[in-house]
Amino acid sequence: MEIILTQDVDRLGSKNDTLDVKAGFARNFLIPQGMAVAATPSAKKVVAEVIKQQSHKAVKALEEAQKLQTKLEALSIKIGAKAGESGKIFGSVNSIQIAEAIQAGGISIERKNISIADDSIKELGSYEATVKLHKEINVTISFEVVAD
Repeated sequence: MEIILTQDVDRLGSKNDTLDVKAGFARNFLIPQGMAVAATPSAKKVVAEVIKQQSHKAVKALEEAQKLQTKLEALSIKIGAKAGESGKIFGSVNSIQIAEAIQAGGISIERKNISIADDSIKELGSYEATVKLHKEINVTISFEVVAD
């Protein structure tokens, strides 16, 4: 039986894939669970149109991510923190503070897309973080932790 997946299914396929599976598997499991629909001619046309629209959106998203990448690479980031005489800061620097510093530079990035190379930054100095802009584009940014 030919089906079209409506969501990603482990060890079977991705959303919008057209597959040939056993009829019992499709009728008794995939279709009742909402994981697939029967591959009728009209359903195939709908999926083809959806894939076409998604490809246009993906190209635009990639172009915007590339523009953000050039802006981020040119940005100089300094994060102020209260520090003692020995250079140790009170608390630590995390992705929230990095996101706020980037936003002060005019770029809006969600903090969940920022990962810090060193898990906890507890001293003054220069560090690096990775920002995920797109599934294909990751940018490594350098930032400096300075005393307030």
